[in-house]
Amino acid sequence: MTGTRWLDDEEQRAWRAYLRMQSRLTAALNRQLQTESGLSLADYDVLVQLTEAPDGRLRPYELQRALDWEQSRLSHHLSRMQRRKLVARDECVDDGRGAYVQITDAGRQAITNAAPGHVATVRNLVFDALSREQVATLKDLSARVLDRVDTTART
Repeated sequence: MTGTRWLDDEEQRAWRAYLRMQSRLTAALNRQLQTESGLSLADYDVLVQLTEAPDGRLRPYELQRALDWEQSRLSHHLSRMQRRKLVARDECVDDGRGAYVQITDAGRQAITNAAPGHVATVRNLVFDALSREQVATLKDLSARVLDRVDTTART
């Protein structure tokens, strides 16, 4: 193996700024959701996936793939959400061993109540600070890095 390609000063500053931004943005979004709705950002992410799914339900492996979570994290988190009656687990009649994760009426109400404040916070912290061109650049940069991550994961 050849020598390590260390980050130069500019790359190092950009990388550290990205890490700080990602960490602080996640914390701010989590705080806002907790304070205003009692949901965590992870709860919100699960509920978004379920509200966008046909019939408000997904197989656990589909949810795991969509969220890019480890199986144990998903299982534990769903158990906590189930105790709070935000989701339910339903048997899959086609597959006796399988199950569905289903959003409940309480889960729908929770995300309906949480969404306006969450979107306002995202708009305030991110999109109101960017021009249309910067939003397009953010989208392009994100797609480029995600494509690279996906390509690397397949090899």
